Amino acid sequence: MKIICVGRNYAEHAKELNNPVPEKPLLFLKPDTAQLLENGPLYYPGFTKELHYEVEILLKICKNGKFIKPRFAQDYYKEVSVGIDFTARDIQRLCKEKGHPWEIAKSWNNSAAIGKFIPKEDAKNKNGHIEFSLQKNKKIVQKGLSSNMITSFDELISYISQYFTLLRGDVIFTGTPKGVGEVQNGDIFEAFIGAESLLTCQIK
Repeated sequence: MKIICVGRNYAEHAKELNNPVPEKPLLFLKPDTAQLLENGPLYYPGFTKELHYEVEILLKICKNGKFIKPRFAQDYYKEVSVGIDFTARDIQRLCKEKGHPWEIAKSWNNSAAIGKFIPKEDAKNKNGHIEFSLQKNKKIVQKGLSSNMITSFDELISYISQYFTLLRGDVIFTGTPKGVGEVQNGDIFEAFIGAESLLTCQIK
């Protein structure tokens, strides 16, 4: 499986990091070794001094496809979850300054915490959107709504499939809303869709 991530898919998040809003989806990949599953702990990596959290809605691809039209994209995922894209912000900043790829800041071991997946119909609110949030030490630090994404789920699947064949089991991180912040040893994170807790992660 592969993890496909979307950067700057919420305008307010792009602004908080002083980044321009992309005209097209900004994509990067994480390998399967980046997975952090079953509410496992994250050991603070020794190569960074500025580790950040970014909560996101996740889509799990349920069948293979490429060159998918947006109108058919909904057939390629049945389950959603929440995840945390852990980012070595100091390293990412240095990579950007030098015009280098971001992988060493984004794609290291266990940098992608993945929550429990639920049927996509169960995740929607009464307006048909997905509300999600992240608590840090029992305090809400991020809240998002899928309708505020710059590029929608279906458009993302269609766009991604023009470049990468989507395979059953692949996971898409669809972007983070504003409110990203720093991680400290001992922090406990809990991520929700609506009121349902789908992910916990302790920093050690």
